[in-house]
Amino acid sequence: MRTLARWARAEWGLVYDTVREPLLRRRLRAVPTTLAAVCLTALLQYAQNQPWGRGFVHRVGSVRAEDPLWLSLLRTPMSLFVPAPDLPVYGALAQILGVFGVAEICLGRWRTLAVAYVATLAGTLYARLGIALGPGSPLGLPRTEAHVVDTGPSAAVVGLAVYLGWRYGAYVTAGAVTAAMAVEVALKENLAGREHLAALTAVALVCALSAVRRRWPGHGGRVPHSPSGPGPGPGSRADRASGLPPIQS
Repeated sequence: MRTLARWARAEWGLVYDTVREPLLRRRLRAVPTTLAAVCLTALLQYAQNQPWGRGFVHRVGSVRAEDPLWLSLLRTPMSLFVPAPDLPVYGALAQILGVFGVAEICLGRWRTLAVAYVATLAGTLYARLGIALGPGSPLGLPRTEAHVVDTGPSAAVVGLAVYLGWRYGAYVTAGAVTAAMAVEVALKENLAGREHLAALTAVALVCALSAVRRRWPGHGGRVPHSPSGPGPGPGSRADRASGLPPIQS
């Protein structure tokens, strides 16, 4: 048990320390964007299962590869909050509350939304690429997938989980999420699984570019810390885990 506790502390200790104080001090007021996302997802799920709301949800947030690209790009931000209508919504709400909540405190509101959007957009664009390549290509998809609605919040959730793992040194967690998505594709070849891998590829590229930028000579980086409070001091585990230089005074 002590070994497991030490491993958990090494893996998630920095995230825990960053999240704990804002939640204790402000409680749910620390994650207003996350609460809005949960409420919006629940509302859209309810609406799309009603005769009066199905068409509205489709027009504002349902993205399919057969749609014109400009229309898909317009719908992509809202599609992030439209869960699959035939699956229980409680899992999606729990994922958004947990992952978005931690990300909002650790990364800040706008970076959380940016990473979530990049992951979702990557899945949306991959669907078009896969269908264009066709089933004969390793990255291709059958034409029938053009009629399938995109993944909704799940691509954003896995993208944020991996970005948080990289940013805060929880590399085992990030690797486990990536491996789970690869197993999903291996066991069940479908559009959602492929879009998850596309989202993770895009987020991995963002992480790589961020790492290169922070190691560029003369660049003044900052350690990851909660937007609600002071970050760890110079030389802390945050510096060692993410490779970022200490806060500049």
